[in-house]
Amino acid sequence: MENTETQAQLEPFRAKWTADDVKHLLRRTMFGAKPDDVAHLQALSLKKALNELLADEPAPAPPINNYNDDKFTDDEIAPGETWTTSINYDGMNNGRRKNSFKAWWLGLMLNQNRTLREKMVVFWHNHFVTETNMVDNALMCYRNNALMRAHALGNFKDLVKAVTKDPAMLKYLNGTSNNKKAPDENYGRELQELFTVGKGPGSHYTEADVKAAAKILTGFRNDTTTFVSLFDPGRHDSSDKVFSDFYQNTTIKGRRGPEGEQELDDLLTMIFAQDEVARFICRKLYRYFVYHQIDADTEANVITPLAAVFRANNYEIKPVLRQLFASQHFFDATNRGALIKSPLDFTIGLCREYGITFPDATAYADQYGLWLAIQNQTATMQQNIGDPPNVAGWPAYYQEPMFDRLWVNSDTLPKRNVFSDGMTNGNLSRNGKKLMIDVIAFTQSLPNPGDPVALIDDTVRRLYAIELPDKDKQYIKTSILLSGMQGSMSDHYWTQAWQNLTATPDDVANKTNVTKKLKSLYKYLMNLPHYQLT
Repeated sequence: MENTETQAQLEPFRAKWTADDVKHLLRRTMFGAKPDDVAHLQALSLKKALNELLADEPAPAPPINNYNDDKFTDDEIAPGETWTTSINYDGMNNGRRKNSFKAWWLGLMLNQNRTLREKMVVFWHNHFVTETNMVDNALMCYRNNALMRAHALGNFKDLVKAVTKDPAMLKYLNGTSNNKKAPDENYGRELQELFTVGKGPGSHYTEADVKAAAKILTGFRNDTTTFVSLFDPGRHDSSDKVFSDFYQNTTIKGRRGPEGEQELDDLLTMIFAQDEVARFICRKLYRYFVYHQIDADTEANVITPLAAVFRANNYEIKPVLRQLFASQHFFDATNRGALIKSPLDFTIGLCREYGITFPDATAYADQYGLWLAIQNQTATMQQNIGDPPNVAGWPAYYQEPMFDRLWVNSDTLPKRNVFSDGMTNGNLSRNGKKLMIDVIAFTQSLPNPGDPVALIDDTVRRLYAIELPDKDKQYIKTSILLSGMQGSMSDHYWTQAWQNLTATPDDVANKTNVTKKLKSLYKYLMNLPHYQLT
């Protein structure tokens, strides 16, 4: 049950619920704002919209064998069947299964339901980082992802416990080599510094606390045959562990035998008694969903009440998100178009907002191949899902003072433009199946495409989080939509061309002309800085 007593300081959003509000909410909580999603949520109240966005959903079907070819055939897993049932790994199948996993994950984002789950899976993946290249076992990577997905909108304390014992995490942060003879401090340090109390102003854990946590965590290791984790009492340090005054000088009683595993519960109880845990996570959520800068006012009026909600609800994540997304602050004009799109937001948002068609499950090899092609594009723009750059995650989510501005630089911005240009031309293809913006169909979906002024207005409203100045729209109209047309200052010439397309679709010259102008229009709009913002 959600505790609402502490919610007074975050003023609820009470303005009229408009399409622009819905688009802002969708762009931040999902990848892109699809027109049918906008229409669906706008017909609801904000409260009901949030109920849908925060709804639980069943686990998706697992990734499959899409990777047989003339160089390799998986003798164990039939084509189209899931490889997640297999514990047999070798150099050939592991790399292919890792690619299958990444393609599958990208596909889940592209085809997400109207919920926050996929955005939250990326949030937790960036928080509890593991790298597929270092874990180097596709099954452990898949199970780690399934764990994040199962807990994405659940209880944070439960998630921390599950991650601590997760085989991929045990391998990634040396938990498997942490034993009583040689305690390894890696996970004990990151558990505090990156995962729970953080490095904020109120966090004062010590080196001695790191050492004590490492001793508590001795004994966990992986079964190298089944790739599941287990607790080995013979490797566990059973001495008492004493913590600093930051943790109220707590002593965690050492235990022998299988009961040694219970020390983890005591450790988490001690850590989660600190107010800084809630503040640290609420700051990360705020930077991910709202804005990178947290000034004193935001700390006092947004972070502090959100953290109180988090604690009052025993570290359940949904009440915090509900409170944030129902607030006036979230919908403030200053927070709209204030973040630079991550590469995932850019590529997946583009595919979803333009309704780009991918092969269906009957052509799964092509489907996975084209999902992976998009994943490779996001990787070149410096967001390779499954492989963040280091244990702290992508710098754009934490690196002061630049934060999300780090996504765009002299290397990545041209790559974004090449990608959006390429999607109007069908540059990504496989076995004759092209990923391509259908410019005619997209334009037909707008309210009044025959009027060049309305066409530009509606396209800008659909694609941008902020308004485009009128002089820019006028330039676009005359130089793109009316270019080369006789008496090019007259809107009538575009209206006539569009009506001809509808009335006489067999007029090839007219269709070619209209298609060319529309491609130029959408390329131009996607190359402007406005399209990089969400």
